Amino acid sequence: MFEVFKNRLEITGILWTVTALRISAGRSTEPIGSDLPVIKDALSRPLIPGSSFKGALRSRLESFLRGIDSSLAEDPANFTSTTRNNLVQTYKEQYENDDIALTQALLGITDAVSRLFGSPWIASKFQVRDLTVIANAWFGQYQERDGVAIDRDTETAAQGKLYDFQVVPAGTPFEFRAVVENAEEWELGLLMIGLHQFETEQITLGGGRSRGLGVVKLEIDKMLWIDVNNNPEKLLTYLKQLVAPDEEPKYDNGKQFKQQWTKALIDYLTSKTSSHTTTKAV
Repeated sequence: MFEVFKNRLEITGILWTVTALRISAGRSTEPIGSDLPVIKDALSRPLIPGSSFKGALRSRLESFLRGIDSSLAEDPANFTSTTRNNLVQTYKEQYENDDIALTQALLGITDAVSRLFGSPWIASKFQVRDLTVIANAWFGQYQERDGVAIDRDTETAAQGKLYDFQVVPAGTPFEFRAVVENAEEWELGLLMIGLHQFETEQITLGGGRSRGLGVVKLEIDKMLWIDVNNNPEKLLTYLKQLVAPDEEPKYDNGKQFKQQWTKALIDYLTSKTSSHTTTKAV
């Protein structure tokens, strides 16, 4: 695939648990302990997989875009693996010696969400590290809660169906780090919309959400932005700063571009919906 470094956005912050959080590690096999423990790192501290955060974010953005036009976030189940593989293979054979043309052809069968989050034929531009608990704010305490299956006929607790599960307490801070590379302005706008949902407690994580678990709040600390597109001198300066022991690479404050990126997203979606309406009319 044809690839050139164009830009990079580094996002750091803290993800707080507003209510208790349960991201299960599966049923425990230990004779003593919780039936359903939470996932932990090697030091037995709670962990939020980056894939859990990214999956919840992608799902919310897909629901938004499908509300505008279903073609902007297609259901993978409607695009079978056989059809997909045949089409991708056809493009690879057709553009065997033309990486740029192959890239454009693959982008043509890629919906808006997959352009940012990736698909089986295009790598993701957005990466989220596993969210680790901030060590000096963690005191090794989990909460144990009880659960029970309900008998649908009697509407009472089913016999022998009592279990307990583990949760991370409310008020626990996790370190958030994410990177976006080579994103278009509208793709960055899409990401800003999604992160805003986490900032305003609109997206929940983990299990037990119908019980009120999993409410989180993202507080973004820094958004470091470097854009070297079509400017070799700026890229050379950036690379020199990376290897200089006493010099920090110079970044722009990405927060100042949030409105610009969001506007680019609105313009992109408007153009897509307009062209789709025109095609339908024809």
